[in-house]
Amino acid sequence: MKFTQSSVLPLNYGMVKLSAVIIVLFFVILSCQNKTAPSTARVKQEDGSGAFATGKYRNLFLENGHSQQEITAKNEAAFRQLFHGDSATQAVYFEAGRNENGLLAYVSDVLHYDVRSEGISYGMMIAVQMNKKAEFDAIWNWAMAYMYVSDPKHPSEGYFSWSLKTDGTPNSETPAPDGEEYMVMALYFAAGRWGNGTGIYDYKAWADKILTAIRHRPLKRGMTKFGPRTVHNMVNEEAKMIRFVPDSGSWGFTDPSYHLPAFYELWARWGPEADRSFWAAAADTSRNFFRKTANPKTGLVPDYANFDGTPHSTRWNQRSSNFSFDARRTQMNWAVDWSWWQKDPREVELSNRIQAFFASQGMETYGTEYTLDGQMLNKGHAKGLIATNAVVSLAATHPPAKDFVEALWNTPIPSAFNERYYDGLLYLMGMLHCSGEFRIWMPKL
Repeated sequence: MKFTQSSVLPLNYGMVKLSAVIIVLFFVILSCQNKTAPSTARVKQEDGSGAFATGKYRNLFLENGHSQQEITAKNEAAFRQLFHGDSATQAVYFEAGRNENGLLAYVSDVLHYDVRSEGISYGMMIAVQMNKKAEFDAIWNWAMAYMYVSDPKHPSEGYFSWSLKTDGTPNSETPAPDGEEYMVMALYFAAGRWGNGTGIYDYKAWADKILTAIRHRPLKRGMTKFGPRTVHNMVNEEAKMIRFVPDSGSWGFTDPSYHLPAFYELWARWGPEADRSFWAAAADTSRNFFRKTANPKTGLVPDYANFDGTPHSTRWNQRSSNFSFDARRTQMNWAVDWSWWQKDPREVELSNRIQAFFASQGMETYGTEYTLDGQMLNKGHAKGLIATNAVVSLAATHPPAKDFVEALWNTPIPSAFNERYYDGLLYLMGMLHCSGEFRIWMPKL
């Protein structure tokens, strides 16, 4: 084809016009991308608006008019009594010699004369929150020396036996997930607060390892000292929930007090990358589960529950479908989740509801165990429940919230033989939560 000047000019003009349109579209697209790119506000919204995002922790005792000096002294006194008080009448922490990794110490359920993974993990958490590295390392050392199952042929490999005698002899060789959950979180916090060491004191490496086992440990069958056992992972993948235990026959339901969305959110940021989306989903699942399992009138939850939130009964725990000893921790879990993340306003509603129920029973006289609709089963006024009900005030918005905080302030440190361990540890953790001293210790960059 032969081109004339007149035929070329329109073509060049069209090309210029097209180029101009493309340039305009490019800047429009770029502008839109800039407008939708994650801003600081967007990131903070994803992180919620609680203490994780703000770095601010409420001090409920200070809000009630107590001085910081009084609050600090009260927390230190509780630690001193429970960890270093008289071994016969006060303490739950006991030193137990040394090994190649240093000092050994355990936290004992003195009433039952055993050592539980629950108590070990609570002791570790209290120690890291109070900057007691020597005690933390000694407890962790004992757990690794006696509780941890490393034999690849053992059905509980990668887990911690949930109950041992104080000399380290096992009462059981299978785990309970609440111990592993608190251990993992305490280890991540230790890595953030003190930095990692070597061996068993490479805190983050061990947190990653245990957290991986919680989700991915394959099903294993094998012999224990108590006969054959079948042990699986600690989560139900479909439900995205923690199991009651990973043992065959008891892994088909959950324990509401094991649900720790405040921790799961951190694992979704700090844990092994391949599992982060799972833990983010588990946090949301637990928040929905709290609403499902809590009684719509009283806010009480059962000790054990099916994955749909309905109470779960067992032959060996006649009160598992009621609000009993495990369940008192659940309201603490949802209140701390609100304090750290503020992602689900239903936790505020649940907090107001359960405190209103206990207030209606009498602040000095409410019981320890109830049916979910509010029929008293145990008239005892437990110090551990006083503590967890006070922690609920981190989320509650009604006037009685201050009364529950003051009730904990006026409660003496648990010392009776039947309350030193469980009530004592919940008391001290409750004091730390209510004084704004139970904090997120971020990883060191």
